[in-house]
Amino acid sequence: MIVGTAGHIDHGKTALLRALTGLEGDRRPAERARGITIDLGYLYADLGDGQLTGFIDVPGHERFVHNMLAGACGIDLVLLVVAADDGVMPQTREHLAIVELLGIPRALVTLSKCDRVGAQRVVEVREQVAALLADGPLAGAPVFPLSSVTGEGVAALRTALLAEARRLQARSAAGHFRLAVDRAFSVAGAGVVATGTAFAGQVRIGDELLLSPAGLRVRVRGLHAQNRAAQSARAGQRVALNIAGERLTVEHVQRGDWLLAPALHAPTTRIDIDLQLLASETRELAHWTPVHVHLGAQDVTARIALLEGERLAPGGRGFAQLLLNAPAHAVHGDRLVLRDQSAQRTLGGGRVLDPFAPARDRRSPARLAQLAALRGEDLEAALPVLLETASNGLVPQALERQFNRAPASWRLPDGVQEVLTRQGPRLFLSDRWTQLLAELHAALARFHAEQPDELGPDRDRLRRYALPQLERPVFIALLEQALAAGSIQASGPWLHLPDHRVQLSAEDEALRSRLWPLLEAGGFDPPWVRELAGELQVEEAAVRLLLRKLARLGLLHQVVKDLFYPDASLRRLATEARRLQAETGTIRAASFRDRIGIGRKRGIQILEYFDRIGFTRRYGNERKIRADSALALMTEGEG
Repeated sequence: MIVGTAGHIDHGKTALLRALTGLEGDRRPAERARGITIDLGYLYADLGDGQLTGFIDVPGHERFVHNMLAGACGIDLVLLVVAADDGVMPQTREHLAIVELLGIPRALVTLSKCDRVGAQRVVEVREQVAALLADGPLAGAPVFPLSSVTGEGVAALRTALLAEARRLQARSAAGHFRLAVDRAFSVAGAGVVATGTAFAGQVRIGDELLLSPAGLRVRVRGLHAQNRAAQSARAGQRVALNIAGERLTVEHVQRGDWLLAPALHAPTTRIDIDLQLLASETRELAHWTPVHVHLGAQDVTARIALLEGERLAPGGRGFAQLLLNAPAHAVHGDRLVLRDQSAQRTLGGGRVLDPFAPARDRRSPARLAQLAALRGEDLEAALPVLLETASNGLVPQALERQFNRAPASWRLPDGVQEVLTRQGPRLFLSDRWTQLLAELHAALARFHAEQPDELGPDRDRLRRYALPQLERPVFIALLEQALAAGSIQASGPWLHLPDHRVQLSAEDEALRSRLWPLLEAGGFDPPWVRELAGELQVEEAAVRLLLRKLARLGLLHQVVKDLFYPDASLRRLATEARRLQAETGTIRAASFRDRIGIGRKRGIQILEYFDRIGFTRRYGNERKIRADSALALMTEGEG
């Protein structure tokens, strides 16, 4: 069990832990000199059950609430300390609000310094505490009057803590390992040590982890769990990990970092949350308010984008998106606390719904429906709505990270199918996938009706025309299924329904038979329209019209105006580009020009055509072949 203290400055939190455990907290020289807790202190003690209980002593001063928040994540039970002479004070209220926002499930209240007051004052403060807790989730928490100086009441509190420890169920160790780092230091002869609370999963000596958000790969050389040397540690324990990595120093590890299983490393700067504004706020929270976000042990500045209006009233609840100014790690269900821009006042808090929130359409009805579904506790509760509203399906890897649930443990609803795309699998409702296929066929039929003299569009044009909302990998998977089934056919790069044809007239066929040998003989430098017309003594307009028809049939490619390449010639050019990239790692205009033996201007025209049809992608003065382009697939194995 991990126990954390909470309460106003100088209400006796550190003295209480010393009386409970007989141990002095981990206090720094500045704290001893000033007599207050500035940073987190940790100690471990056996309260009588043979098990070590971890205690986190947090600062009570308002200037150090951010330190308190770094230690509050992951505790099982809070000791709310209220001095009998002072009674409830401002930091008592703020700490209690933070405890409630973080969803800490259990609390014990101690009335400290009872040796300084009479019995009537103890009764008065007990009533204050009862009124303070009455409207919250910790209402009715047991109250223990005591004195850390005389020891009166300490034994009763220790007995209650033991009962809580027996009642506490061990946290599930399911999911990938994640630990919120709240301290890092160097040990002579051992190296870097990072400590924190394990939020999920298990870790063993020898495991490889990633230090997030930096993405540094580290190996676990040794570990302590609940202050004892161990071979493994699990969720719910205070853990110290001795880690090693390439050129790793203690300066690389900061409070707020995470040590994660590699599958969870996906830093984010947009998080959708279920936001709760404190009722004690005196004014509404406005859209785009700057805040401090406390998540795990991290403190990062951000702005709040309200998703259901421009303002949120005190005590109100609603969906919001946090736009963080630095990358963070989170999973569904994580609790966070928001403080004002100056970090002087706690505004409210929330629960993470989606750590990979979208930048666009974040207020759309479909997105709000998804967030409503994500208010549930687990993946299965949200899946039906997520599948129904996900126009591009669900990415299993993203769901695994969002919920920290391995796919093997999912219980998918009926009627779900996995679609393999070139960027990994997607989950779709089978009915939705069938509907997309029908929409694709209907759109292609509509295109044929609108453009009867064209054989059909290429892939990218068809996606923009038929299903622009689909991401390219999903559209390609849909199209490939239709092509494999024969319900759509390809003639060169052009796509069409099986019964659609563009026919040439007898005159066109006669002219084509005369033009074609000249185009083929031109190789990589075919004649221009005017040259063809002059050679055959035919009007330029007639030649141009026929060549454009042949291009729509997929037999020619119009690289620039009045310059057409036979499909076979263009495929040979694509093969040369493939070979050039294989030899040099990239495609440069000068190298391509030299390889095909034509002028620089023509070489650039061909490369720009490759860019337009999606065969290549330009990066400055270089190009790379797009492996999933239609031309790349048709020439695969020829390079």
